[in-house]
Amino acid sequence: MHIHPLERRWIYVVLAVIGILLLAIFYTAIARNIHPPSHIETIDSASLHLSEEFAEDKLGVWTQPDGTIKVTLVAARYGFYPREIQLPAGTQVTFRIASADVLHGIHIPMTNMGTMVVPGYVSEITTTFPKPGEYPMLCNEYCGLGHDHMWSKVTVVAKESWPAAPNAQPVRR
Repeated sequence: MHIHPLERRWIYVVLAVIGILLLAIFYTAIARNIHPPSHIETIDSASLHLSEEFAEDKLGVWTQPDGTIKVTLVAARYGFYPREIQLPAGTQVTFRIASADVLHGIHIPMTNMGTMVVPGYVSEITTTFPKPGEYPMLCNEYCGLGHDHMWSKVTVVAKESWPAAPNAQPVRR
């Protein structure tokens, strides 16, 4: 079988590009410690409202004993609950989110906050909001006809003006 020299060169170019891309993938995975989640936490979406952590009275902002903040949210057609949360700037915040119905996505523009919220699983993401301001929390996965109305608001205030919640009580706004 004869391969034209020009075709042979293009085969080499394509193989080189594939090799470079594979090297880039492996390099970023090893050097930056990027890997798939190893601890997958499941939850029954049908009885989500009856669960300990995602019950209606347990949703919201909680101060942990170590000074970090935990936010418990439920994504359901067509909103994030609670609809508005207030957080201090410059503090580590861990979001724990579960879906009550279908696949949702959560994204806060101009931050590194973004994850998928898959029914039957608990999504957890940790971030820090460096400066005060109002941030919209949007659904970035099409979840039905009311998808464009699925939003929530995160208000980040200066650490000095945020009322810390003693003894891990929810902060309601």
